[in-house]
Amino acid sequence: MQHKAPRRTRERILELSLRLFNEFGEPNITTTVIAEEMNISPGNLYYHFRNKDDIVNSLFAQFEAEIGRMLAVPADRRPNIEDVWLYLHLMFELVWRYRFFYRDLSDLLSRNRKLELHFKQILAHKTKVAQQLCQGLRSDQALEASDHEIDALATNIVVVATYWLSYEYVRNPRKYTEQEAMAEALARGCYQVLSLLGPYLRGETHLLFEKLSEEYLKKLK
Repeated sequence: MQHKAPRRTRERILELSLRLFNEFGEPNITTTVIAEEMNISPGNLYYHFRNKDDIVNSLFAQFEAEIGRMLAVPADRRPNIEDVWLYLHLMFELVWRYRFFYRDLSDLLSRNRKLELHFKQILAHKTKVAQQLCQGLRSDQALEASDHEIDALATNIVVVATYWLSYEYVRNPRKYTEQEAMAEALARGCYQVLSLLGPYLRGETHLLFEKLSEEYLKKLK
């Protein structure tokens, strides 16, 4: 039987740091805490990462790579409402896995120039994808909106999706780390974003939207 190779120390540091940042907030975790939790010396940690910002930037690189793969519309056909639904699901799951970036966003951007620049690019990319999804629906006469309305709609989608976890944290900070409570919060976020499209949808797409919404609302009761 072949044994799996042990994970490298660098990978274990990133995995543990992500968990600690998510659970306690990045500003509350130091490299000393990470080293103690890892049961390694601070010198061993600094061999792999110069400082905490280096850890944060490495985690952001992972996040950026994952979101880059996700932010794409179908290449061989125009997107439909189910594509939008799936896209939102996957997006909220990814945001949840790296939730400290979103909860501590203002603080992180104020002191990390690299994150500031790259997060702007991610927001712009999200907005572009939202526009493309809406334009695809409009091309199939499933959505009725002007270019200006689509631009505003895409921006609203990105704003709500980006700050939804912050809203949920303020709503109920004591349950923020409870998996069941946050699963419901993410479902509410998907529904809330998709509901922005509702007034613009037409025909069978609107009927499908109502069906999907009804199924979601039953789960949230």
